[in-house]
Amino acid sequence: MKLLALETSTALLSVALSVDGQWWERREHHPNGGSDRILPWVRELLAEAGLSLAELDGIAFGAGPGGFTGIRLSCGIAQGLAYGADLPVLGVCSLEALALESGAERVYACLDARMNEVYAAAYEVRDGTPVALLPPVVVPPAQAPLPEGGGWQGAGDGFSSYGEALAARLGDAVTPVQISLAALLPTARAVLRLALPRFARGEAVAAAQAQPLYVRDKVALTTAERLARGGVR
Repeated sequence: MKLLALETSTALLSVALSVDGQWWERREHHPNGGSDRILPWVRELLAEAGLSLAELDGIAFGAGPGGFTGIRLSCGIAQGLAYGADLPVLGVCSLEALALESGAERVYACLDARMNEVYAAAYEVRDGTPVALLPPVVVPPAQAPLPEGGGWQGAGDGFSSYGEALAARLGDAVTPVQISLAALLPTARAVLRLALPRFARGEAVAAAQAQPLYVRDKVALTTAERLARGGVR
């Protein structure tokens, strides 16, 4: 199977290509911007694999949750490329990709959502597939959902941004986060690993049906809301 994947929901922008078991990838950190990198990377990977866009079987993208601009970017580029080449698309939850990227079996995936909030979800990785035991939510760190049982490994930059608040909230249920996992972000390679079996099962959709996974339904808070969450005027 020949699949392309995009992941731009965080500051780590990445593109990956899988062709019958061979892999190509580009990734870079871009805290601000970087959208101009994606299409050149796509062209480079296709050239390295000796393929045209129309020869692909489909395009996967990190659907979020994440930055509003970032998840719209990956969805929009996936849609545009897929329309032009008449390809199906498939969105993959970025927290799910983060869980797979961590390499742990029980993962508390947590990304910095800004505005004194985090995106959080809990997954058990079974045979290489993350199964959501707590679905994605956006909440202040002090209200992060509590996973059942123990042995959870935290992963994601939510822990580097709000480590103390999350530790106080999650207690002994989540193992203290290693520095490497606190810096972890979802990648196009993880999105692609999750997408491959789903494409094979026929779960992809037409480009017009591609949708970001926002989770948060507002992009700004009032002054009172910011102060209530520990922010500043």
